[in-house]
Amino acid sequence: MTTLATPRAGTRAWAGLAVLMLPVLLVSIDNTVLSFALPTISRELRPSAAEQLWIVDVYALVLSGLLVGMGNLGDRFGRRRMLMIGATGFALISAAAAFATDASQLIGARILMGVFGAMIMPATLSLLRSLFQDRTQRRLAIAIWATGFSAGAAIGPILGGILLEHFGWGAIFLMAVPFLVPLLIGAPLLVPESRDSNPGPFDLISIVLSGLALAPLVYAIKHTATDGPDLIGLAALVVAVVSGTLFVRRLLRRENPMLDVRLFTNPGFTGAILVNFVSVLSLVGLLFFVAQHLQLVAGMSPVEAALVLVPGTVGMILAGLGIVRLVRHAPMNLLMAGGLVLSGSAYVIMAVIGGEISVVAIALAFLLISVGVGSAETLSNDVIIASVPADKAGAASAVSETAYEFGAVIGTAVLGSILTGVYRQQLVVPEGVPAADAAAAGETLGAAVDVAGSLPDALGAELLASAGHAFDAGVVATSWIGAGLMAVAVVLTLTLLRGTKAH
Repeated sequence: MTTLATPRAGTRAWAGLAVLMLPVLLVSIDNTVLSFALPTISRELRPSAAEQLWIVDVYALVLSGLLVGMGNLGDRFGRRRMLMIGATGFALISAAAAFATDASQLIGARILMGVFGAMIMPATLSLLRSLFQDRTQRRLAIAIWATGFSAGAAIGPILGGILLEHFGWGAIFLMAVPFLVPLLIGAPLLVPESRDSNPGPFDLISIVLSGLALAPLVYAIKHTATDGPDLIGLAALVVAVVSGTLFVRRLLRRENPMLDVRLFTNPGFTGAILVNFVSVLSLVGLLFFVAQHLQLVAGMSPVEAALVLVPGTVGMILAGLGIVRLVRHAPMNLLMAGGLVLSGSAYVIMAVIGGEISVVAIALAFLLISVGVGSAETLSNDVIIASVPADKAGAASAVSETAYEFGAVIGTAVLGSILTGVYRQQLVVPEGVPAADAAAAGETLGAAVDVAGSLPDALGAELLASAGHAFDAGVVATSWIGAGLMAVAVVLTLTLLRGTKAH
């Protein structure tokens, strides 16, 4: 009996990986680049606190609701084809977003970017699997992919800071064009088409149910965190629960479902999805207030603030690539848990130092969270992609990406909303500030800084001091919650991923 060796990928495949990394970097950068642009956007477009949160997280909300469906369509009609359609639409809408004249236009553009972004992300990871059949090569390719996704999230604020130093806020959206044009040229030449050889019947109902389960759930969490519990939030939650239940029951009855939900009975798969979720939650949640503190409280320019995050970005890249070697010598669940501990320690640092937040402390916290996220996500994606048959890679990749985007939404919506609530409670507007200006200052920190600039020096300085104190009080409350979430995630990771080995 002759055993055929698994073919090893050559130079063409690695060049294809480089092309696939372009949309990965862009979509992950887009998750966090707005963190540094928010102060400028809040001054120029004057969004309300609710609109400001929508500008940030409506993209991830739409993305998370459509990922599973788009992953299934890619499995059926061609993953490269979906990637090309998504990249073209994303580039065009990003360019349009750069010229938005009010908050509602920008929110609308972000919604459409989420639609096209959902076509991109599942395709990249599933195409990667078809490029690299050798396990060792595939593990390295996944490490590069995961590192690129994590590093993109960390690079976002840095790139945003550099662009904002020299151009208007619209430049952060125009950067999509130079990222995606090389993809549109290189993908047809270097990346072969792949699809599910046995996709089964087209299941539009399941695709709709998946969206109705995820998007209303995210909205319910965001609405409740911003406005408190009410009938609107409850109704959205009911829609999500009912749709999710119907979605799971439908998939369990079908012979060839778009997503095998029985995968979640595998503790390793479930644990890896959890790691993706909490890793991005911790990163995006920290960036939401760090970016504003550096610019609006510490008074740094966008480039100066971005430079504070450089050590963390480098640490994330090195950790993502270096963990591939460590997994050969240590249990995978301990390494993932260790990454989550580092992420949690970043929040503890921010919470303990309280109102005395320094630039050095921020740099250290971001370094710790970056190393933690970079290492944990690389391992989790290796587990996810190896847990499913190759033909179902697109749908499984979509579940992984849904965890990413859901984490991004929760990081912004929940932690951001709590921070905003504490800011409003703690802000003391000095006497002598006009009522309209006082109301604007109570909405966001960026608005308070803008109002202070129009007041007499002494009164403006008093308002700035009060706003900075109120904002940092929100940072403390948010950080303790973030630390608690990381602690729970560590326990679940140690439990669910016990005995899981690298593939």
